[in-house]
Amino acid sequence: MPRKIGSLTLYSIDDLHEMLGISKMTLRAYLREGRLKGRKLGVSWFVTENAIREYFEETDKSVASPKKKRSFRYIVQGVNDLVSETEYCETIQDVIQTLKEQAIISLFQVQKIDNETEEIIEIIKARDFLDKHDSN
Repeated sequence: MPRKIGSLTLYSIDDLHEMLGISKMTLRAYLREGRLKGRKLGVSWFVTENAIREYFEETDKSVASPKKKRSFRYIVQGVNDLVSETEYCETIQDVIQTLKEQAIISLFQVQKIDNETEEIIEIIKARDFLDKHDSN
C-alpha cells in the first residue's frame, strides 16, 4: 500500500512490484543504476509518482526517437618540435593511410573529435591507433 506524507505519495519496491509486475530484483537494479529515481530510507527504497512518470516518459522518448549515430573526424599531428605536420582526416581509413606514409610513426598522435560537439573525445598515440584499427 503506498504511503501518503502530506501531498506526497511514496511507493515501495513491494508496491511497484504489485502494480507493474516487475520483479523486485529488477526494480532494485533500476534504482541502483539510476534508471528509476528513488530514495533509500533505512533499508527500504521509495519512489514518488513523479519519478515513475519520468521513467515512463524517458522510455517513450527513447523509443520514439532513436539515437542519432555520432560522427567523428580525426587530426593526425606531430608530438614534438621535430615534426610540425598536421593532417585532417574524415575516416579511420584516411588516418591509417596517413600514418603508414610517415617514416617514424612514434612521432605522431591522433585526436578523435566529435563532429557535433567539437569535443576532443580521445587522444591516442599513432602506434596504438594502428594496433586498434588496422587489421593488415
